[in-house]
Amino acid sequence: MTANQVKRAFKYRFYPTDAQAAELSRTFGCVRKVYNLALAARTEAWTRQERVNYNATSAMLTAWKKTDELAYLNDVSSVPLQQCLRHLQAAFAGFYGKRARYPRFKSKKRSRKSAEYTTSGFRFRDGRLTLAKMTDPLDIVWSRPLPEGAIPSTVTVSQDAAGRWFASMLCDDKPAMPAPANATVGIDAGLTTLLTLSTGEKIANSRHERRDRVRLARAQRNLAKKQKGSANRAKARRRAAKVYARIADRRRDHLHKLTTRLVRENQTLVIEDLSVRNMVKNHKLARAISDAAWSEFRSMLEYKAQWYGREVIAVDRFFPSSKLCSACGTLQSKMPLNIRTWTCDCGTVHDRDVNAAKNILAVGLTATACGDGVRPQRSTPGGQSSVKQETPRRKP
Repeated sequence: MTANQVKRAFKYRFYPTDAQAAELSRTFGCVRKVYNLALAARTEAWTRQERVNYNATSAMLTAWKKTDELAYLNDVSSVPLQQCLRHLQAAFAGFYGKRARYPRFKSKKRSRKSAEYTTSGFRFRDGRLTLAKMTDPLDIVWSRPLPEGAIPSTVTVSQDAAGRWFASMLCDDKPAMPAPANATVGIDAGLTTLLTLSTGEKIANSRHERRDRVRLARAQRNLAKKQKGSANRAKARRRAAKVYARIADRRRDHLHKLTTRLVRENQTLVIEDLSVRNMVKNHKLARAISDAAWSEFRSMLEYKAQWYGREVIAVDRFFPSSKLCSACGTLQSKMPLNIRTWTCDCGTVHDRDVNAAKNILAVGLTATACGDGVRPQRSTPGGQSSVKQETPRRKP
């Protein structure tokens, strides 16, 4: 990969034939079975204080295929089966490195249905994708073109809870770099207003889940009335999943447009290092916080900044951005959430969110420029920088 070249996944929806859907469903089942068998073998070895690596589980897979009980594993492509063992190896590497929990078994009902094919498991010619064990190419809806001359290195096929089929193609790409931007912006996340920028702009919270709450409640009530294990319950579950998918799609589309615009317009973006996992423990606000999708927003912002050569700075979550006057630096003793505007002793009238965004920008730029008052901070998702600012002292 050359400089400025990144790996990007291009996801498309496709409509399989009955034979293709049956083949992929068998593959999903075999992938889940092999993953669980390998995890059980590694867990048993773990109790004996032994470590089993990918090569050992690959040899186990060869032995499993020769048994009468698991002979059906030979009916699907071997590539996704090998890939799931690599995924398991990566999961254990994260566990050993204390970056993740111990790997869990895949569930037939709850786990994501997916299979990953490397170059030996598919053929991509003239814009037509054909997977191993299939004679006809997939009927893909090309909603956007692949980069010119791009050849997928891996293809991940998946089916979501709503029954939709997707193919995600990983390609080398060189994103078109926009003109260098000198602008900087501080971003304050909220619920009433999704984002408030240090420029004074406020971006409304679309509240996608609230807009479909009645439809979602109706679908969930209908699902709860159906007998477990029945065909009608499966249909009701699919209808509820479609409502969830509609909400998630609209939220993701909004965040993509918003983060792309912010990254293109600004060279440096300063955000708060929010602990969303802890914040959703507040049962009064958990639903609204989840609907705002702050973690997804940050993730998108960070990887797009990496694509376009921008910088994302995360300011420590305990920095008193709302209580600090951005004009004179005076720190207020209290600032309840119901106070949206306030007047400092210096006479400056502040909008709570705009003032917070200005303070976030100022402390991020100061810490990056000279390191004044900065303490080491834990690592953050995406490898972006994160700074922790000492609490400013009240001026005498």
